[in-house]
Amino acid sequence: MDQFMIDLQGSLGILKNGEVVGYLLKGLAFTIGISLITIVLSLVIGAVLALARNYCTTGPKRVLKTLATAYIELFRNTPLMLWMFFCFVMCPAPPVTKGFAKLLGFGSTVAVKTLFKAIVAFTLFTRGVMAEIIRGGLNAVAKGQFEAAYSQGFNTFQTMTLIVLPQAIRNIVPTMLSQMITTIKDSSYMASLVTVELMGCTKFMISRANEYNGTWIDRFNRGTIHVTDVFVLFGFAFLVYFAINFTLSCIVRRIRAKKSA
Repeated sequence: MDQFMIDLQGSLGILKNGEVVGYLLKGLAFTIGISLITIVLSLVIGAVLALARNYCTTGPKRVLKTLATAYIELFRNTPLMLWMFFCFVMCPAPPVTKGFAKLLGFGSTVAVKTLFKAIVAFTLFTRGVMAEIIRGGLNAVAKGQFEAAYSQGFNTFQTMTLIVLPQAIRNIVPTMLSQMITTIKDSSYMASLVTVELMGCTKFMISRANEYNGTWIDRFNRGTIHVTDVFVLFGFAFLVYFAINFTLSCIVRRIRAKKSA
């Protein structure tokens, strides 16, 4: 028991190291940034997919409906990890300079290209989910809104962009925030490909915990990684994820309460 307390004290000391905390917070910043990029891109493309699936039902436009439906069903019914590895192997990455890599905090251009591939896979997957969320919002818009818009001289594009889509987006705000919670949690899948987001940074720090838990002497006596190191560092990641997602959950509940009031 005494040895356990000694190990635990050393493990807690890891989080007192500014270098370690700064590294983990950098991973948190990437987690939030990646999630926001994914949500924004998925919202834009998801809206296009939802509109195509819902309203391209006649004439040659049915091809767009078929393609949109195939895309949505493909990505909604397959695991994210599959697309992570598929994009890692098959997706081409744009050229990256060493200066740009250093600007993002990476030591090599390979890491930036891997991050790009992971974001592509993440966005491809999330678009399908977001498209169905937006489609639900579109279906909640009363049909009379179309007739009222056409009677006022709006064409189809104006009706969709100025009247229907804004109402649909307002309808799905709580669901969209819930999807953002899922996106933030799912970003941890990237840890298997690239050490950049919070979970990847946490796993990397665990692999080097012996340098910070008080057992490191020199390069010939590199110390020991204790079980308590794993619990402390993963516990830190747990608290960060919980704080962010619980805050978003409270916002979702508040919005839903206002809508139902």
